[in-house]
Amino acid sequence: MTRGLILYALMALLLLVTGLTQGWSVTFTILNYGLVSAIMALGVNLQWGFAGLFNIGVMGFVALGGLAAVLTSVPPVAEAWSAGGARLIGALALGAAIIAGPIALWRRLPKGKSSGLILLAYLLAGFFLYRWVFDGAVERVEAVNPASTGYLGGLGLPIIFAWPLGGVLAAGAAWAIGKTALGLRSDYLAIATLGIAEIIIAVLKNEDWLARGVKNVAGLPRPVPYEVDLQQDPVFLERAASWGIDAITASSLTVKLAYAGLFVVVLAVLLILAQLALASPWGRMMRAIRDNEVAAEAMGKDVTRRHLQVFILGSAVIGIAGAMMTTLDGQLTPGTYQPLRYTFLVWVMVIVGGSGNNFGSVLGGLLIWWLWVMVEPMGLWLMDVITSGMSEGSWLRGHLQDAAAHMRLLTMGVVLLLVLRFSPRGLLPER
Repeated sequence: MTRGLILYALMALLLLVTGLTQGWSVTFTILNYGLVSAIMALGVNLQWGFAGLFNIGVMGFVALGGLAAVLTSVPPVAEAWSAGGARLIGALALGAAIIAGPIALWRRLPKGKSSGLILLAYLLAGFFLYRWVFDGAVERVEAVNPASTGYLGGLGLPIIFAWPLGGVLAAGAAWAIGKTALGLRSDYLAIATLGIAEIIIAVLKNEDWLARGVKNVAGLPRPVPYEVDLQQDPVFLERAASWGIDAITASSLTVKLAYAGLFVVVLAVLLILAQLALASPWGRMMRAIRDNEVAAEAMGKDVTRRHLQVFILGSAVIGIAGAMMTTLDGQLTPGTYQPLRYTFLVWVMVIVGGSGNNFGSVLGGLLIWWLWVMVEPMGLWLMDVITSGMSEGSWLRGHLQDAAAHMRLLTMGVVLLLVLRFSPRGLLPER
């Protein structure tokens, strides 16, 4: 307990020093993204720390959360719906029926070669029928003013509703992956999550009717006021003047503080629920399964079912964080979803913070994100100091200054190695 308080106090000190040296706007930006990253780390910790499930497709679940922000908050595009919306929804329903059909047929057909041929013919006919219906609908939808729309839009609801929807979408994908891979060896789960994550990103990039693809969806609604609106509010201007801060700075800080307040509430709720789950009989059972699956099965526990439960829960938390991240960005840009940022870095947060410790995952999320942001300017300053005595035209000076951009990756590797060497269970080990 004392160790955790000291480490969190040091984290707060880092943010305080950053605010005094770099400005409070930078500090609150780091804090907001750090809080979202902490929620992602918490979701991965539910899967790995509770049950030992190796999910290397975190990026895909984050992207589904981002998609939920678009589907929830963007107003529907009436022209696109009238042009091909109904046909598109019908095509998706037809595709689901075609996929489900072979299961029902297999149970009714007599076993033998003829059954296989019938199923193959059914799937081929269903595929061509689906593509005919689907492609025609997509062509009509994407032809509707593609410069600004070219997609169906969303529900036009407040974007904060996208956060639970992001969890639902991610949970649905986790259920589909888990039903397929969790009954097999653990390495199959890693392969499945990696593959599904890449498929999700490919769909987001190429299916313009869904969320404009690589043309992106910008200007998403916000759950907090706009800076421009605050700057035109006489009451706010008077308050900013009483604080001795100009209106632009005051409005920026107010918006960032509002985001931080929302994110802290979500993180606190999820953290409390995770702690309650960890201390419950269910949590003790999950850790027993993690430590020895054979012994747990011998005691009558359904290991595959429990793995599926925790995999869905962890993915839902990651999906919520993905929706929050897109809300903070104000846009969905599928091209920015990279495994380095949304998988590797989240795993570093969990390992450094302490696998199996929820508070450790939160600490790891805040600390690693702070390092990720601050290391590059610190590295550039360090290279300037090292090369200050070299001549302007020196090749070595230019090479070292160019290498400062890679300090992030070097630092993450060094931090990970140091933690694994001197504190292999993380900064806040599991108790």
